[in-house]
Amino acid sequence: MLKTLSEYLKDAEIAHGHLCAGQILGVRLAMFGLQKLSIEDPQGKDRKRVVTFVEIDRCATDAIMVVTGCRLGKRALKFRDWGKMAATFIDLETGKAIRVAATETSKALAAAMHPEIANKNQQQMLGYREMSDDQLFQSQWVRVELPPEEFPGYKGERIVCMQCGEGISYRREVRRGEKVLCRGCAGERYWTPL
Repeated sequence: MLKTLSEYLKDAEIAHGHLCAGQILGVRLAMFGLQKLSIEDPQGKDRKRVVTFVEIDRCATDAIMVVTGCRLGKRALKFRDWGKMAATFIDLETGKAIRVAATETSKALAAAMHPEIANKNQQQMLGYREMSDDQLFQSQWVRVELPPEEFPGYKGERIVCMQCGEGISYRREVRRGEKVLCRGCAGERYWTPL
């Protein structure tokens, strides 16, 4: 059974280290997505049914993890660095998926709802608790093609990079002619050797 908003907010505050507007938005966004998919117990009997794609690496993502139980280490949380306050929730059992995004009008609506509060974060924290789902989110049913290597629990062949000798899992290797390389050796490094 899904917890109440207040219960999830307490959990999110503990997991994230503080409660902020992004946490409230993330909790509500995840609750909305799971309700639309009829996922009732994401931490219990339904824990292996959900995969979530998040599109931002901010406070809301921690809250989404708290509600869904999806984690990077479980391969059930997928990050796409698009800078959007949005997430897509996939029910692996039914194949249904819904993408939920925060409305651009929600901040202004929070300010209009609570002009007596000078602090914008406090305005948003209260407003995001009070707004209806329709005021806070836009959503659409989508299709997400997940190849086998993206599923939680996938056990695939481990390949060794022919240049650096490091192991590569989940079909993340790059083939350059006869060479099999890791993404770093193929030029996709986010780091530079010193």
